[in-house]
Amino acid sequence: MSGLSSVSHDGTLTRAGTGASPLGIAVPLTLTSNVVTLTVASGGDGDDALTAQGGYSGPGILASGGNTDGTYSGGFGGQFSGGIGSDSTFGGSGAQAQGGNGYDGGDGIEAYGGTALVTSGGYGIYARGGQNFAVGTNAPAGYFDGDVYVAGNLSKGGGSFKIDHPLDPANKYLYHSFVESPDMKNIYDGNVITDGSGLAIVTLPDWFEALNRDFRYQLTTVGQPAQAWIASKIAGNQFTIRTDKPNVEVSWQVTGIRQDAWANAHRIPVEEEKSEKDRGYYLHPELYNEPPERSVLSAERPDLMRKRQERRNPR
Repeated sequence: MSGLSSVSHDGTLTRAGTGASPLGIAVPLTLTSNVVTLTVASGGDGDDALTAQGGYSGPGILASGGNTDGTYSGGFGGQFSGGIGSDSTFGGSGAQAQGGNGYDGGDGIEAYGGTALVTSGGYGIYARGGQNFAVGTNAPAGYFDGDVYVAGNLSKGGGSFKIDHPLDPANKYLYHSFVESPDMKNIYDGNVITDGSGLAIVTLPDWFEALNRDFRYQLTTVGQPAQAWIASKIAGNQFTIRTDKPNVEVSWQVTGIRQDAWANAHRIPVEEEKSEKDRGYYLHPELYNEPPERSVLSAERPDLMRKRQERRNPR
């Protein structure tokens, strides 16, 4: 280690260092330099096996994955396995990160995918939930306790909210699926009562026309049969409803397609051809009676899948 100034431990070196008695290092071992302080120990009874303190703005641990030998991909920068729990306790976390305190708090994790020279770059983070062998289902790949912001497009197989059931919150959950469409569509609705001449003006937010285009209308009368129609389309962030009778309650719905600067620059494609590498592979191969090896992830990250399989079936 460059700049190493001290090795602090009585009897740090053990044994004679011969073939029959190879040189060893006693633990805990503390290495201190003007750059980093590193302590290596045998973690037991809640003790840390390895602690590192970076100097000034330097990292506590800096690790780089091994370069490829031309056969396989480069190695992991770091690999961590949580401690195994008993039948009545939890397994340990593979890694735990907490951002540093300061004028602005530091990020708990900052990750960047590797740059590709030919095909797609690497994921910033790849996560997969642990298997529950008792019931055969996976835990979620991620759990966020708080708000989540996504700066780019979010692609998913499906989505829902999950809440405690309003009628039995202690014992049940309630799910509702997201509303989907092939467009970047917004939905607005409300109720209004026409006046004595059968007219009602619906006023929309002042940002409505700046955000939306290509409007669609739906009208339903409430409480009595009557005819209702759009007397004037949206203009100046309002529109007019007319009924053939006075004082009719009308339930209205308007949809619009996003036209803000971000949406115009990142329009979501409705159909897309799979890349040459992904053809013949599936996002969810099990739904098509195909083996896991036919997953898109296997096509894009074969070494990742191979290493994951090795961890599942250690020799």
